[in-house]
Amino acid sequence: MASSRRFFVTPYLFLLPGLLFFAVFLIYPLVEAFRISLYDWKIMPGVVSPFVGLGNYVRAFHDDTFWIALRNTVLYTAVTVPAQMVLAMIVAVWLDALPRGRVVYRTLYYIPVITSWVVVSLLFRYLFDSSEAGLVNYVLMHILHVIAQPIPWMQEAGPALIVIMLLGIWKGIGWSMIIFVAALQAIPIELHEAASIDGANAWQRFVRITLPLMRPTVVFVLVMLVIGGFNVFLSIYLITGGGPLHRTESVLTYMYNEAFNFLEFGYASAISYILAIIIFVISFLQIKFLRNPVEV
Repeated sequence: MASSRRFFVTPYLFLLPGLLFFAVFLIYPLVEAFRISLYDWKIMPGVVSPFVGLGNYVRAFHDDTFWIALRNTVLYTAVTVPAQMVLAMIVAVWLDALPRGRVVYRTLYYIPVITSWVVVSLLFRYLFDSSEAGLVNYVLMHILHVIAQPIPWMQEAGPALIVIMLLGIWKGIGWSMIIFVAALQAIPIELHEAASIDGANAWQRFVRITLPLMRPTVVFVLVMLVIGGFNVFLSIYLITGGGPLHRTESVLTYMYNEAFNFLEFGYASAISYILAIIIFVISFLQIKFLRNPVEV
């Protein structure tokens, strides 16, 4: 009896450090953030934080700036996710067909993924400077002669969002590409050879064999990219700061500004939970409707 009890307890003793770490650094912050979202929380010690219940959540739904931030976040995700997946798939198929040099090209395409967001954000801010000093404006005006006046990349919401989206696409292609390449290499070559013998061309083999077999991988990449798209923060914060007039805010930049610039920690916590619910629902629907395997 004693030996069987020790056999039962031993695995949990090994799991205990990880469970404690998980509880202290993940579960507790989540619970505490939800508690804070129910208060007009004051950071100063000794100051009473009034209980407002769901008031912060109601405030968000009546906040025009929050809706602008949510719209920008959805737009960023809707543009960057398909662009990253399509371009990454093209690159992955090309790399998979290369007879040699795959490692070199994979490394080159993956370099943007491991570069610092701070560095590349500041670089894009310089490249797309609104004056003639910006490299893009200089090339368009004085070399290609396609514009007469500098494009106000950072002074108007539309051009600024384009710059932020271009950065997100450029930086994210390599991550999806690596996963797609691994999935392509796992497909048995015999299937393609049999299809070729039956007269299928390259496009037909890709549509009928490659994509169906890669469906679980595609769904995984889609879910992860959507989560990443809704969590866009650093590029917007460094390139535009959410301006001009909050027109390029994302949900996370707005939450950050409310918390650390205006000390509205309760409201910011409520925004974080609204965003978490949105991400959870979208991810659940994606997995539910897209995970079913397709017969080849």
